[in-house]
Amino acid sequence: MNSKEIRIKGIVQGVGFRPFVYTLAKKNNITGWVRNSSAGVEIIANGSHKNLSEFTAGIKSNPPPLAKIDEFTESDISTEIFKDFSILSSQTIPGEFIPVSPDMSICKDCQEELFDPNNHRYRYPFINCTNCGPRLTIIQDMPYDRPNTTMANFAMCDQCMTEYENPLDRRFHAQPIACPQCGPHVWFECGEKRVVTDEEAIQQARNFLKNGMVIAIKGLGGFHLACNALDTEAVNNLRQRKLRSDKSFATMAFDIRSIEKYCEISGSENILLESPQRPIVILKQKTDTKIPDQIAPGMKTLGVMLAYTPLHLLLLEPKNGFPDLLVMTSGNISDEPIVYTNESAKETLGPLADGFLLHDREINTRVDDSVTTEFKGNNYFFRRSRGYAPNAISLPKNSLEILAVGAELKNTFCLTKEKYAFISHHIGDLKNIETYQAFTDGIENYKDMFTIKPELIACDIHPDYLSTKFANIYSHTNDIPLVQVQHHHAHLAACLADNKWETDENVIGIIFDGTGFGLDRQIWGGEILIGGYQMAQRRFHLEYMPLPGGDAAIFHPNRIAAAYLLELGLPWEVQFPSIESLSTEERSVLKQQLKTRLNTPFTSSMGRLFDAVASLIGLRHDVNYEAQAAIELEQISDTSITDSYTFNINDETISFKSLIADILNDQNNNIPAGIISSKFHNAVANLVLDLCKQIKREINLTHVALSGGVWQNQILLRKSYQFLLKEGFSVLIHHDIPANDGGISLGQAVIASRQHCQ
Repeated sequence: MNSKEIRIKGIVQGVGFRPFVYTLAKKNNITGWVRNSSAGVEIIANGSHKNLSEFTAGIKSNPPPLAKIDEFTESDISTEIFKDFSILSSQTIPGEFIPVSPDMSICKDCQEELFDPNNHRYRYPFINCTNCGPRLTIIQDMPYDRPNTTMANFAMCDQCMTEYENPLDRRFHAQPIACPQCGPHVWFECGEKRVVTDEEAIQQARNFLKNGMVIAIKGLGGFHLACNALDTEAVNNLRQRKLRSDKSFATMAFDIRSIEKYCEISGSENILLESPQRPIVILKQKTDTKIPDQIAPGMKTLGVMLAYTPLHLLLLEPKNGFPDLLVMTSGNISDEPIVYTNESAKETLGPLADGFLLHDREINTRVDDSVTTEFKGNNYFFRRSRGYAPNAISLPKNSLEILAVGAELKNTFCLTKEKYAFISHHIGDLKNIETYQAFTDGIENYKDMFTIKPELIACDIHPDYLSTKFANIYSHTNDIPLVQVQHHHAHLAACLADNKWETDENVIGIIFDGTGFGLDRQIWGGEILIGGYQMAQRRFHLEYMPLPGGDAAIFHPNRIAAAYLLELGLPWEVQFPSIESLSTEERSVLKQQLKTRLNTPFTSSMGRLFDAVASLIGLRHDVNYEAQAAIELEQISDTSITDSYTFNINDETISFKSLIADILNDQNNNIPAGIISSKFHNAVANLVLDLCKQIKREINLTHVALSGGVWQNQILLRKSYQFLLKEGFSVLIHHDIPANDGGISLGQAVIASRQHCQ
């Protein structure tokens, strides 16, 4: 008989790990025990050498579906010989912590039970087990036990308790376990009156949707507003009520077959759609479908997710002529955070919804849906939230306990401990009190969840960011050092950390975005950096151009285009679409503003250049959501075109004067906008390659990191990636966090850690 002590860290609690170990021990004739602790899972195992080897190999090679093993240590010990294998009570170890599983979509077993008339949970909207269901959204305190969740008020019935206590059952210690006898219930409200409950409520909601109405649905991490995606009038009605004029709506389908009617789906996209995380996946629309243009105005793509909770599956069940697709957009007024309580939903969404499908399982942490696309067979995030947060990013080195508060837009925060970086779910734009409150509440929640007491706080250098102001107050109040990080350096570091970059060696950073406060107090955004975690030096940048009105110009690409024309010495001819779109009074005011430089900062932003080009060719003069002009410019691009415009490089400055002149010449010669767009995209991709080749000749750097919101442009990303690889560069792109400002907090954290530890 040999004995081993085994310690496992990672996502190993609340995911069926102990019963998995118990079953594996029985199978391999192992005696001893397993228990949870504040540090993970601990095992004492007695058995023959052969059986112990098979036992440990089985744990490492085939853990439960939602488990993630980060550390596995085993050592030979002398201990008593046990007669059986048992599961012991949990042990609390002060100061220790474990990662927490994100919320996960309904598993295959629960879905089969959901539609099995012989199962006692038949058509129960809250069916779950240790392999699926809510986690982050219901946790109120740690450890993750039922009394510390929003399920605390639902006492288990005898049958649920029997399953909960049986180590061989799929629901052993599944904290949200429930059934129709003892768990939460749904009901439908109309006109502030509860109309029907349970199954009748779901059918009432389906009838409303079939009849072209808008309903508010309480989901896993907040409310959705839903309507029939194939009903043009219903979609328009929702747009008008939600004050969302152009931005694409997300949709939801029951199964892959429903999506295939409207979108092209590759094998890797299929895997993303059916993954346990069930993100919104951006897919290419098929031509000649019944999808109204109003779902995604001006787009060739569609954001689609599969139903991920039992309630959604029951709602979308494909029978009785129910539509294949529902609009399933965040339940909020534009620019406000997602609503997540019944009371706030009825108050905020009352004017928007014709009815409410509600339930009484409270949501403790509101969490938006994740949005992603496929790149080279892998995730490429636009928004990392439900299903992924708070999964940790593994750091190459141990870190101090750090709080990094992220950017102003697309905010996330990040907390680090040991080799873990816990990046929050998507918080949003810190523009209003509700979002800011979600930001501060989230920080306290994560600190408690992972027992982190920050020794250091990191933020952006922009003095007016609310996150920066918070960091200054937090640093002073808690008497901890504050590290301020330049925005584009944070992007670079985030990409390095996302790629498990271990060394302090420099790389080439191609950081393209819309807005970032520069070291010279100008607005940066078209930056070629040389650096790493420790430092970043600006090697090239787009030439500075005036931004009349500052941030307000972002919503008026025609003003940006007009300013660029004037600054480049090109005439304001009326036949130019950008100039034609401005009234005589607007032109006069704009000229005066540019002359006096009143509220006209300078910018080197690549995002603003995309805006200007979109306006110059008459595509988009005013925008209704961030990056709309650039997105529409990408959508019209004719990717079969290989011709390119040209940038000029003067020392460290990238000039686009000749490029603009060539675009205007093509515009005057009636060259199609799709060809102009493609030549512009090719020009940017060629610029990236040329600059990297020049740096390689100068200092022999061959690793290139692509980060910043502009790299969400899939045409630019694919072309640049292909060009760089062909020339022998190693290209680092984002995998586990977004390239946009949603990844900034990770970059801030790793920079602060490296710099402070020197």
